[in-house]
Amino acid sequence: MEYAIEIDNLTKKFDNYVAVNSISFKIPKGKIFGFLGPNGSGKSTTIRMLCGVLTPTSGTGTVMGYDILRNPEKVKQNLGYMSQRFSLYDDLTVEENLDFYAGVYGLNRKVRDERKEELIFMASLNGKEKTLAKNLSGGWKQRLALGCALIHKPKLLVLDEPTAGVDPVSRRIFWEIIHKLATQGITILVTTHYMDEAESCDMIGFIFNGNLIGEIAAPSDIIAHANSKDLEDVFIKYVEEINGIKVSSFGDMKFLNE
Repeated sequence: MEYAIEIDNLTKKFDNYVAVNSISFKIPKGKIFGFLGPNGSGKSTTIRMLCGVLTPTSGTGTVMGYDILRNPEKVKQNLGYMSQRFSLYDDLTVEENLDFYAGVYGLNRKVRDERKEELIFMASLNGKEKTLAKNLSGGWKQRLALGCALIHKPKLLVLDEPTAGVDPVSRRIFWEIIHKLATQGITILVTTHYMDEAESCDMIGFIFNGNLIGEIAAPSDIIAHANSKDLEDVFIKYVEEINGIKVSSFGDMKFLNE
């Protein structure tokens, strides 16, 4: 089996703080991998190491066959990255943002124009080509950001909470696009706090306090193995076992009853 991502004992420390603690996993090519965990769990740090922008303290990793330590530029050429925050240029139009990213990756005009036309159609941005990015709604901005991440035809797409803050309709459309891309052979690593999104991934992994917990497997297998009704219950169960305390709501606020 060919793997898009392979990491072995990957660790990142900031002074005495261990952000990622010796994690290992393999993601087959063409799969959608959901990387789940609360804020501060180590997801973004792991992603930054995989993208070649943060040097691991120890451990090894390859992305599309390229070593993240020895060939970070090759890694960057083979992946598209979309952050949870809209990181494009507000004062550029839809078309100008796509042109800019095409230029960053050195595409010639013919290739740029062909791909730009296809990406605008894919994201249903037809008629919005001259619209400034700042005037787009959150859902449209995310589709534009996805288009910019895809314009250089990456083999791996990394999406860091891509649907945070967008409406349910936009989320549904965005995930339909993700599944379409996977059928075209693109490997996708996605982080999300929405468990319904995670359940549509091919495989998922949980990270908590810098450690992988449980097995990396299909969502249905993880739910069945944990004898739980859904992924949210699985994750809460993991957290309770690790912390040794039950996840519960706030205590009583007596003043509300006075």
